[in-house]
Amino acid sequence: MTDGFMGPPWQTDWRLDALAALEALPTHVREMVYAARAELVTAKDPCFRGIASDAGLPEGMKVRPIRSTQPKGAYALYFDYGKGWLKYFTRRTQDPQILVEEVFWLEFKPSTPRPPAEP
Repeated sequence: MTDGFMGPPWQTDWRLDALAALEALPTHVREMVYAARAELVTAKDPCFRGIASDAGLPEGMKVRPIRSTQPKGAYALYFDYGKGWLKYFTRRTQDPQILVEEVFWLEFKPSTPRPPAEP
């Protein structure tokens, strides 16, 4: 084992509650989550550290640490322009992997117009 990242392809493991949340999402959102996961497992560094940390990600995706005081802690990959995220962290073991702890997506429902109030 080395101190540096071992590189792609990364293995992905999901907590059961995160997997259940993923399966409960609408199909088009699941496709976005799968695309976000594909970006993580093929990245040289799934934490995307550096100045241009999001340069290789598709439009609408960003990676940020959950706590800036813990750069080796959990990260969030935001997708759908911030409406959803994957909360994950990496383990440096003999077989490095990404562990997804949480999947979230904020469903946007446009408000229905109300009739004008009577005077």
